[in-house]
Amino acid sequence: MSQNLSPIDTAKFVSAKRAVEFVEDGMKLGLGTGSTAAWMVRCLGERVREEGLQVSGVPTSTRTAELARQQGIKVISLDEAKWLDLTIDGADEFDPEQNLIKGGGGALLQEKIVATASDRMLVITDASKQVDCLGAFPLPIEVIPFGWQTTKMLVEELLGSMDVLGHSASLRMNGDSAFVTDEGNHILDLHLHRIGNARQLAMVLNQVPGVVENGLFIDVCDVVVIGHGDGKVETRDINAGTTEEEQIDLIESNNIFSDLD
Repeated sequence: MSQNLSPIDTAKFVSAKRAVEFVEDGMKLGLGTGSTAAWMVRCLGERVREEGLQVSGVPTSTRTAELARQQGIKVISLDEAKWLDLTIDGADEFDPEQNLIKGGGGALLQEKIVATASDRMLVITDASKQVDCLGAFPLPIEVIPFGWQTTKMLVEELLGSMDVLGHSASLRMNGDSAFVTDEGNHILDLHLHRIGNARQLAMVLNQVPGVVENGLFIDVCDVVVIGHGDGKVETRDINAGTTEEEQIDLIESNNIFSDLD
């Protein structure tokens, strides 16, 4: 692997490299969105090209779909797949129970649909995303454009009765315009700082008219793979109650990284 990668990119790469070892021939996969997931798609593409691995991928965003096709991965829709063997995706935060905040890339709705339509969800991340309590990262919620300011007001009012430290929401922007998801919706980022009861918050947010989905992934993640800047990888399986550590060889891999130069 290129020695020019930063420690954070090295951590993302080794977690992705370890994660694709879980993939078996013939699997139908959910392909996540985000910077770490992009490493995973490249590593998976390498296995497809070099090993002849036969898999089908359901991307969680248009940009993941484009990258997967570039890597030679067969792309199908979730309606075609119906059910998935494994979803591999990143996270913005994860706690000791492997509950997650996701949606920093703006694809939380498709990511949650795909993750819950899978036998297993594997999260790839780096050690900086591990927290004792969720909430330092702003919690994204996807809302329909119609009446979004009313939805924002209702959400902020609701937060006053929740076990959180912050009660403000902001509309995510893309330059001078509101960010638009693949489903044509907007994102409100909730600045909570600390979430005392993530399970409760996830349920009540989705009851607010105008809220399509929230970025709290509760009891969805089965395995988390944590990469470190020195090439070490930690794999935690919450169902088996096991934790394994190993060192990934940082070998030159120009077929993956040449397009990043």
